[in-house]
Formats: sequence, structure tokens, C-alpha cells
Amino acid sequence: MTTVSSDSANPVSSRFGWSDLLTRLGPLIGLLFVLVLFSILEPQKFLRLNNFELILRQTAVVGTAALGMTLIIISGGIDLSVGSAIALHTVVIALLLRGGIPALGAATGGIIVAALCGCLIGLLITRLKLAPFIITLGMWGSLRGTAKGLADNSMVYPPGTFLNELLRPLSPDHIWLLTPGAWMMLLLAVLVAAMLRYTRFGRHIFAIGSNEQTARLCGINVEWTKLRIYMLAAALAGVAGLLQFSYLTMGDPTTATGMELDVIAAVVIGGASLSGGQGSILGSLVGALIMTIVSNGCTKMELDNWVQEIVTGGIIILAVTLDRLRHRRTV
Repeated sequence: MTTVSSDSANPVSSRFGWSDLLTRLGPLIGLLFVLVLFSILEPQKFLRLNNFELILRQTAVVGTAALGMTLIIISGGIDLSVGSAIALHTVVIALLLRGGIPALGAATGGIIVAALCGCLIGLLITRLKLAPFIITLGMWGSLRGTAKGLADNSMVYPPGTFLNELLRPLSPDHIWLLTPGAWMMLLLAVLVAAMLRYTRFGRHIFAIGSNEQTARLCGINVEWTKLRIYMLAAALAGVAGLLQFSYLTMGDPTTATGMELDVIAAVVIGGASLSGGQGSILGSLVGALIMTIVSNGCTKMELDNWVQEIVTGGIIILAVTLDRLRHRRTV
């Protein structure tokens, strides 16, 4: 009597196991690849402690915004306005500081404004029943224009506060290894990951992204959940705006141009599916780190901006292609 191994008896299960493993390890493999690549191409400039510190400081902004984008993409949505929102938040914080508001109040005010922007986006999506792509594309221009109008088409220079220290380069004898802004990103990542894993709200986010109609039939208030998703994601973008303000030490209505592409790419590279229902906070942070390392490595190699833009665009296309291939295998 011929015996058949479990692997050969169920090849679909075996293939799924390898695909699932590749999905989980893919971001880490990509991170290792870009680290090795730039270490070989530009070892003298890239392999320096102060450069790795710079990479972590730059990742804090994209990584924090990617936390909120992860929630949106898992739910099957998209937000193209996050770069403009970050610019607006830097201006709001700078104007509040220049108006005499204490630093903590200005930071809180900027995050509240961000949450209100997210509330508006969520209401437009749920009430008008339009695609998030269309709504957030319109908000992309509106928020950028609002930032320029509030700043009177110029930089806003506020007085110095402790907010400027969040992403300041560390001194050689610093014991914390990471800047306060990087620690903020990691703390928020832990909280958001726990929310996704252990709360009803987190389970509803995955359910809506997997199948919105089924989620509705199961009794989930889809509209209310989407509204909360966009508000929370916008509040996290507000924190990213605070970190960007700390990095610049001023309000800049032109900053973060194109950052929405880096944020979306970071989430997709991290294993999230643009079709919804799949994604992780750890993967998004790894994806954000990959995007920052690529930008940093191209700068160290003294490549022109147009070359960096081509490389970034290529990474985005590759990430979306891999997402589509993953989705086809699971169908």
C-alpha cells in the first residue's frame, strides 16, 4: 500500500505556507538587501553611526504617518492627503507658538486640527459614498492650499521650545540611543498594534477590509468605524507633523511634498494589501525604514533628485506588483 506524505497530499496548504512565510519575511529581506547594497556601494559615507542616527530620525516622520495609513489600507481605503496634512500641521503648530500658546498646547492644538481634518475626510467618504481616492485627492490640494494661505506663502518662524528637541541630533554621550521623536514613534506603534490585535475596533477594521458587505451583515457599523479610522489616522499624521516641525524647527507649507507616496509605499512594502484586510504595524515600520534608507543611500551616492524619484517610483511599482501577486495567490 502506497503512502502519501501530508505535503504532497495537500499541495495547496504547502504553497500557502511558503507564501505566508514569504509575506511575513519579505519586508525584513528587503531591509537587509538595501542595507547590504548601500554598504557595498558607499561604505565610507553610509556605514557611519551618525548616518544611522540620521536615518532613524528621518524614519520617525514617515513611520508615524505610516501607522495611521496602515489602518486605512487594512480597511480597504487610501489617503493621498497625508503629505499636505503634515505641512498644514507644521504651520498650525508654528502659528500657535508664535501667538503665545505654550509648547504643549500648540502641539495638542496641531493634533486636534489634524483629527478634525480626518473627521471631515471620513464624513465626506461615508456621506457622499465616493471613493476615498477621489475625496483624499481633493483634500490633498485643499490642505496644501490652506497651509500656504495660513502661512502667507512663507515660512513661519516661532520661538524656540522643547518641541525643537524631539528630533535634534544626539550628542556622543547621549544614553538614550534614540531621539525622543523616535521613541514616540515606537510607543505609538506598540499602542496601535495592540489596538489592532486585542480590541473590537481592530477586528472591525480587518473585517471591513476583508469584505465590507459581510461586515455590515454581521452588525458592524461600517460608516462609524470608517469615520473613527480616518480620525485616528489623521491624528497620527498630526503627530508626524509635530515631528516634522521639530525636524525643521519652523512651519513650512511646502514641506512633505510627495511624502504621501513614501507613506503608502512603506505600508505596502510592509505586507499590507491595497485590496484591504491585510497589514501589520511592524511591517509598515520596516517599510518606512526601507524607504528612508533608499533615500539616504541615494543622497550619499550623490545621485540627482530625478534619479532618486525614479528609484522611489520603481519601488512603489514593485511593491504594488508584489501586492497584486500575493492577492492572486490567496484567491
